[in-house]
Amino acid sequence: MKINEIKSTLTSSKKIKRRGRGSGSGLGKTSGRGVKGQKSRSGVSINGFEGGQMPLYRRLPKRGFKNPFKAKIQKINFNMINDLIKKFNLDPQSITEKELFEKKIFKKSKGSLKLLNVGKLKNITNLEISFASKNAIEVLEKFGGKIKLLKK
Repeated sequence: MKINEIKSTLTSSKKIKRRGRGSGSGLGKTSGRGVKGQKSRSGVSINGFEGGQMPLYRRLPKRGFKNPFKAKIQKINFNMINDLIKKFNLDPQSITEKELFEKKIFKKSKGSLKLLNVGKLKNITNLEISFASKNAIEVLEKFGGKIKLLKK
């Protein structure tokens, strides 16, 4: 419940301004738009126009670049894997990226997963994942686990 969602139990007594309904209403003829000119006509939007002054969006410098083709990658590490095995009762012998997406542990829309060397493993784990750092692969294989990198 937000303050703008609160409705009064009493009906509002304030009348709506009905424009263009005769001179007696006070809003007849031109309906409060004045006489002639661009703003009196329909379909006009002068957003960003500041009376001839250089508009704010043109005064500010252009900055940066968003690459639309950038690969989306989510990070996962050994600490997270230990927690996921406990929390979601995953089988440490076969954890796949597909399984993590299907169980909605990670969102597929946020990108593929990359294993990073953070923390320590508690279980011997076999992983099937899109990306992994060199150090993470070394640590996993020293611990006795296997990693399979998916081809993209």
